Amino acid sequence: MTNILQKSNDIKQLLQTWRKALHQIPETGMHLPKTIAYVTKQLDTMQISYRILDHGAGILAQIGMASSPCILLRGDMDALPIKEESGEAFASVNGNMHACGHDLHATMLLGAAKLLKENENEIHGCVKLLFQSGEEIMAGAKAAIQDHILENPHVDAGFATHVISNIPVGVIAYGEHAASSSTLFEIHVQGKGGHGSMPELCIDPIQAAVMIYQGFQGLIARECGVSEEVILTFGQLSAGNSTNIIPDSAILKGTLRTYDKEKREYIKQRMQEITQGIALTTRTTITLDILNEMDDLHCDPALNDFFAHSIQELNSDFKMINQLHTAASEDFAAIAECIPSSYFAIGAAIDPPQNCYGQHHPKVRFHEDALVIGCAAYTKAALDYIEKQS
Repeated sequence: MTNILQKSNDIKQLLQTWRKALHQIPETGMHLPKTIAYVTKQLDTMQISYRILDHGAGILAQIGMASSPCILLRGDMDALPIKEESGEAFASVNGNMHACGHDLHATMLLGAAKLLKENENEIHGCVKLLFQSGEEIMAGAKAAIQDHILENPHVDAGFATHVISNIPVGVIAYGEHAASSSTLFEIHVQGKGGHGSMPELCIDPIQAAVMIYQGFQGLIARECGVSEEVILTFGQLSAGNSTNIIPDSAILKGTLRTYDKEKREYIKQRMQEITQGIALTTRTTITLDILNEMDDLHCDPALNDFFAHSIQELNSDFKMINQLHTAASEDFAAIAECIPSSYFAIGAAIDPPQNCYGQHHPKVRFHEDALVIGCAAYTKAALDYIEKQS
């Protein structure tokens, strides 16, 4: 196929229509019935075969021959539990928001599906397209793998992209160590509630929760070297519902991110030791549970170079940067552990970068020119890879 970027630009209006529709029906986690219904409707219209994966992992479509070489293109499509404040005319109103740009990813993959299907006779191999659920909770990729997406035929390589809200359009970044690991944890503090005027008769779980917060920050500050790239963030602390009642319990939730597996295990051990020490000090009962865990995203250097060259051919003005190394996490890492894979970040800043909101913010916005670039990148990567391997 020639002039792939132009062909992608030719369907820009359709891409925008798909994106706006998906943006207005954001769903979270592994249960995306409206999103899946919308995507499969478009696949049906394009006469592309697919199957809906078990356990809500998403949709696996297939184009070309059921034989090697085979490449997997992945686009996630789950949203976040954020009330949108973007001001967009097509903003969501259901209490969820595509604040990470997954609506663009699903749209770009749909666009690639259309272009690939229209040129299916040129595909001397197989392209699998994974419209994935549950990326934000680090569960979708693992579930998809368990549903045998990498077999029948066996997948030889994986390719994924992610839009970035504060990188200019036309900038495309990649790297060998593209994203950090993620450990999602929850801490339950059980105390003894009572009247706020009689704390001596109670066991205050808020006191323990505050000590845990401070203790964990001290763990990072005093037991992790500056070069070790370790981040521990609490995103939720909840307790009580009244000003004059000491609550029975408190809950903290957070994430631990690093590139070093040994350091990750050390910190997890220390987290347990700190919580039990605080439990003894405050007379509370504290349990720390690991909700989910994903290793860091390690991309194949040779594949990175191949796909970077392929995407650069779309437009010599694209600024390709081999420096993607972020503390954000990505459950595409589970796929990259199984097959050689690459992951590319696509600039989608709608304003000057310094004025843009970051991902996961209720006011974040994305430039729709990124749809054209992403659609073309998926298409070009698949065709070039299969042609090379064939």
